[in-house]
Amino acid sequence: MSLTAFIYHADYLKHKPYGMHPESPARLHVIREAIEQSPLRESLILIPPRPASVDEIASIHSRAYIAYVERSCRAGRTMLDDWDTYLCAESYEVARLAVGGVLTAIEVVLSGQAPNAFCAVRPPGHHAEQDFAKGFCLFNNVAIGARYVQRKLGLRKVLIVDWDLHHGNGTQHAFYDDASVLYFSIHLWPYYPGTGRASEIGTGAGEGYTINGPLGWGSGDEEALNAFRKKLIPAVRSFAPEFVLISAGFDGHMDDPLSALTITEDGFEEMTRIVKGIAEEHCKGRLVSVLEGGYHPTALPRCVERHLSVLTEGGG
Repeated sequence: MSLTAFIYHADYLKHKPYGMHPESPARLHVIREAIEQSPLRESLILIPPRPASVDEIASIHSRAYIAYVERSCRAGRTMLDDWDTYLCAESYEVARLAVGGVLTAIEVVLSGQAPNAFCAVRPPGHHAEQDFAKGFCLFNNVAIGARYVQRKLGLRKVLIVDWDLHHGNGTQHAFYDDASVLYFSIHLWPYYPGTGRASEIGTGAGEGYTINGPLGWGSGDEEALNAFRKKLIPAVRSFAPEFVLISAGFDGHMDDPLSALTITEDGFEEMTRIVKGIAEEHCKGRLVSVLEGGYHPTALPRCVERHLSVLTEGGG
């Protein structure tokens, strides 16, 4: 087996809702418990993250918005912008640490310490827009990671694969006119957040570099994998990415309380294998996966275990 970096910090548990909310610290509790009891534990390098700087976050978000999030936490606000994204006093610092977890993982992979990494971070990120919070997300962890790969580490072309139940509106918008980032998403349609039609393909220089594979209600492994094989793989051959990022949401699982898809652990495992194969073919295996959604207390850790089982396969 190969070693995979596992990015985690206990401070991720400090981002807490006031009352019931699907995006809670329990999500990371169940993942950590499953990993501690799994034979996979021996193939994981546990890496603590660093906080991202304001300058790093500002590669995607406006400085005014970053300051607004910090100010809102200090003021004791409990909800932000879309009234679905909660805050507590610690949320700003935890969100900086979530972004920093992705940047840490990228550094680890590019240094050769591990061929790939999984970031067990929260809050999630792919709904966060340049100037406002949305869908449980404060800062767009994966989008900031893509810019970090390019601007700080000198690689030009980044592939982002997003298999969350919900379309990553914030990630799509960040790179919609940008030919240096290929964004591919499968997601339930029609559904929140209302973006992600197949006709949304980018604009200007970025036309053709956004690829959406919307899935109808009740779709499962077959439909999801068909989108990967018919849309993602052909696009990647001509794009030839130098680094791969995954927005790994597991809320499309058939048991998830938010889902109307029927994807199984087998489906997520095979999607992981396809994307890992892309990284091995084009990027020397360089891949960083980042937790997005997933809210079922037993399905989520099972899916993460299957995901990690593929990441740790083989040499590297």
